[in-house]
Amino acid sequence: MPYKFLHLHAPQHRHRDAVLLTQGDPKKVICSFALPIFLSQLFQQLYNTADAWIVSSFLGDEAFAAVTSSGSLVFLMISFFVGTSMGAGVVISRYFGAGNRDCMTRAVHTAVLVSLICGGALTVFGTLLAPRIPGWMNLDPEVRPYAVPYLRWYFMGSVALVMYNTFKGVMNAVGDSRRPLYYLIVSSLTNIFLDWLFLGPLGLGIQWAAIATTISQAVSALLCLKQLVKKDTVYALSWSKLRMDPAALREILRYGLPTGVQNSVIGLANVLVQSNINTFEKVGTAACGAYSKIEGFAFLPITSFSMALTTYIGQNLGAREYDRAKKGARFGIWAAVLMAEAIGLIVFLFGRPLISIFVKDPASIDIGVKQCRTEALFFCLLSFSHCIAGICRGAGKAFVPMFIMLAVWCVLRIIYITVAMKIDHNIVLLFWAYPITWCISSVIYLIYYLKSDWIHGFEAKI
Repeated sequence: MPYKFLHLHAPQHRHRDAVLLTQGDPKKVICSFALPIFLSQLFQQLYNTADAWIVSSFLGDEAFAAVTSSGSLVFLMISFFVGTSMGAGVVISRYFGAGNRDCMTRAVHTAVLVSLICGGALTVFGTLLAPRIPGWMNLDPEVRPYAVPYLRWYFMGSVALVMYNTFKGVMNAVGDSRRPLYYLIVSSLTNIFLDWLFLGPLGLGIQWAAIATTISQAVSALLCLKQLVKKDTVYALSWSKLRMDPAALREILRYGLPTGVQNSVIGLANVLVQSNINTFEKVGTAACGAYSKIEGFAFLPITSFSMALTTYIGQNLGAREYDRAKKGARFGIWAAVLMAEAIGLIVFLFGRPLISIFVKDPASIDIGVKQCRTEALFFCLLSFSHCIAGICRGAGKAFVPMFIMLAVWCVLRIIYITVAMKIDHNIVLLFWAYPITWCISSVIYLIYYLKSDWIHGFEAKI
């Protein structure tokens, strides 16, 4: 049987490491929680961008194409575990909002142990499969020698990456989004410095860019762990309590597996898109890699508000603050959509100078600009879909976004690409796969959001 939620409406014990999102003005609460997430994502995007720029500057366009084109398959392999760990955040935020400290503690320790096992498995399989990935991705022969060593060493850091996301999820679930920001800043600066040192003054190979990333991920994970094991914190992680609690594991998998599957099917579709992009040789691969770095900035408000909404909805529904949950959901959606569209307008207008930061070949620049002008003005739809998905996860409806993403962002996208490429081998047709599927998913999400009783759906399971 799943845990019963104890809805404690009396004042709860305060912890300086935790923040209740069930009190105060919803707009201010969501913004104050989302801002550190936004800044942490900004720093992460900046260091990813700096990483790509350093690789391009010191090792050339082939190395840059190897790093960026591998991203979709790396996302496919890692996203399942990261998505599953998000289920722990949903469970923990609910217990925290309901004041059920004992169940929350068991969920924390179960999640950490599961992530440790998954991170180890990903390290082993990712390292073994690294030599095969360039072939699966149809990478240009000039790019493949750079891709294999980079991937092999990148997957060496899988444990640190998975554990950091789990630790961050635990902190976010109790309203602490500031400490993960501080730790990520330290990690980002470490990565940028090591990238410059290894590839610049020391003149080492591309694998050292991956090693720099692995080291920086380990730094952020260890900083989070140092905070979690403190005895006076609300999460109070203890090595002696690490065990698979059956009830906690069922709850985590109930909400985490759908998100993990959702991320994986999106990753699978993106791998297919990237494989088709790679058929346009290194010119197309480098161009789309440059665009992906720019598009990453559009994900900043999307990620920050969707994550904030998941925790906010989880805590408030755990405390049965239904009207408050609705008000926060409406505000979070509008804020994320408007911010994403503002970034999209900038990308649309200044695509050429932005793409030119990463690639110098005029042909690659032209392709990158075409992608900017095809997709950027539709970022509002991408944001809307992710925000509703975040609300669904916080409301215990993780299967809803999983099915929508599977049907639209995976199956429909793959069908469109397969048909379009047979009709005309034109890279612009590939770019349209994203706006079309964003639009369709947004319509479905809007209908679900307006017509379903997502507010009370969770209670039927208690």
